[in-house]
Amino acid sequence: MTGTTAADELIAEFDAERPSRRLSGRVAQIVTVIAFGLSLYVLYWTFWPGPVVPYRMLFLAIVLPLTFVCYKQGRRSTDRPGIADWVPAGLSFVACLYPLVVFDEFIRRAFEPTTLDVVAGATIVLLVLEACRRTVGWILPAVCVGFFLYAYYGGYLPFDWVIGHRGYGIDRIIVSFVMGTDGVYGVPLDVAATYIILFTIYGAVLDHSGAGKFFVDISLAAFRRSRSAPGRTVTLAGFLLGTVSGSGVATTVSVGSVAWPILRRAGYPPEQGGGVLAAAGIGAILSPPTLGAAAFIIAEYMRVSYLTVLIYAMIPTILYYLGIFLAIEIDARKYGTRAVEVDAPRFWPLLRRFGYHFSSLFVIVILMALGQSPFRAVVYATVLAFALSFLDAEHRLGPVKAAKALAAGTMGVLPVAATCAAAGLIVAVVTLTGLGLKASSLIVGASGGILVVTALMCALAVLVLGLAVPVTASFVIAAVIIGPALMGLGVSQAEAYMFIFYYAVLSEVSPPTALSAFAASAITGGNAYRTMMATWKYTLPAFLVPFAFVLTPGGSALLAQGTAGEILAATAVSAVAVAALAATTGGWLLGPARLFERVLCGVAAILLLFLSPLPALAGAVVLILAIALHLVMRKREATPSTTPS
Repeated sequence: MTGTTAADELIAEFDAERPSRRLSGRVAQIVTVIAFGLSLYVLYWTFWPGPVVPYRMLFLAIVLPLTFVCYKQGRRSTDRPGIADWVPAGLSFVACLYPLVVFDEFIRRAFEPTTLDVVAGATIVLLVLEACRRTVGWILPAVCVGFFLYAYYGGYLPFDWVIGHRGYGIDRIIVSFVMGTDGVYGVPLDVAATYIILFTIYGAVLDHSGAGKFFVDISLAAFRRSRSAPGRTVTLAGFLLGTVSGSGVATTVSVGSVAWPILRRAGYPPEQGGGVLAAAGIGAILSPPTLGAAAFIIAEYMRVSYLTVLIYAMIPTILYYLGIFLAIEIDARKYGTRAVEVDAPRFWPLLRRFGYHFSSLFVIVILMALGQSPFRAVVYATVLAFALSFLDAEHRLGPVKAAKALAAGTMGVLPVAATCAAAGLIVAVVTLTGLGLKASSLIVGASGGILVVTALMCALAVLVLGLAVPVTASFVIAAVIIGPALMGLGVSQAEAYMFIFYYAVLSEVSPPTALSAFAASAITGGNAYRTMMATWKYTLPAFLVPFAFVLTPGGSALLAQGTAGEILAATAVSAVAVAALAATTGGWLLGPARLFERVLCGVAAILLLFLSPLPALAGAVVLILAIALHLVMRKREATPSTTPS
């Protein structure tokens, strides 16, 4: 088995998205041509946009058939599409094209649909659920069916139940699903058809131009030979490679297949090495400039620019990686890791020769800062990455290779598009029945209206939800059901959505599923449970810092909201809190820390994260006390004991 095949199989086993077929022959050529054509159309629409809803309809009419051809109906299916694939592919094309052909009449008939409208709409819904099942598994479609049943049978619930409603007929439910902008053709699909596909096209072009290999090579060459260098290398490689892959599991596996031998030679135990790999892989989804797909939905829901969301994520990203690097430094001392000689190009020559791969990443941010839309910014960055590929003969994007890269961009959006379309069904039910406000009142009532209890309940709910459905769907469901509970208690929209976003992403490293950690343990051969706990140790700041968003008066400063002084102060105090957390979980200060010292550090971290003067001062005092006790005990142990003769 080749390394590439092994990596692909690991991604297929542990990623939330199912593996696509390995098509060949004429079918592969046809699919490539269609996917290439869709990419061109998306790029064209970015500069010469037309009506929004017809665009979403045409987009779905193309991606749904591609999904049925490219994704197997079951694990035992072959790579060659059969009748069970071609029939739904053709049916989905016809059903999705129908509302587009009769668009004006279709929209006008929303209050009185014809039988054909209802049949076509029901067909679209069923095919979206099947496409979703093929790409991300059966749980999300089952959740969608549950919401449908709630909309249909809600009228039978007891009158005094908060979540009860008058009940809706099939026709009315189907209308809300496909004849408006709250269902299949709502904001989630719009995000997939605009933001996400443009970024998957960009990632594919960047990868085909050799950037992925360069990011790994530059990470290997970046750090000097030291006992901490292997862990730092993995973290940097995960951050850079994540801009190309966009998947926590895929990044973990891609980095792990190269870096685990280095970590093993450095002396990392399998579980700790797996924890580093998983934390590095998931960090890419939390980090600018290419956050996870849910970040684009935040921008649409809040009606702010994507650059604004990137700014929100900037300080939490710094704190996340600070926690990882501190944990790496501690582990290097705890486990006695050693420097490893890596056969990699030298840093400066490599940077001079291939450093141009970074330029397109900077261009995205710079153009958005200059007022360009994220759509155009990423297209310009894609064009730049394409042009710069000609500086490397091995990865030059000639006509054929460029067409394959654009086609790969479309192929990358298929599972996300199916997920977003299915998530739209849930949004439609929530809007139709008013479930969002009803669920919000239930959560607030159960928590007694106490914000800290509400935040804990919301975090747990998002984590549990994320165990079952992909990150994007998890965020959409939580945003419309859980978000109002936080906002009803005075939390701002930005703070509530970013809180939900981080917990939706962190579900990939949360027990008991922890997909990224499981993938890492499969690479290292370590115990899966201990790898999960090691990953949790590395990612702990990302679990606790979001609470500062919603619970503390200065929490908004962590989202870069406020004066420069407030932002700097909140960042500095939070950085000290993250250091205290690292000492708590790593069991190390200037040497091995005792249990009492670790407890003091944990208390200090929590007090510091309140980001208010008095709690922060108390936290600083407790942390100083922990360090002082540690120094005293170390000095006592270092002083040789004497006994009278």
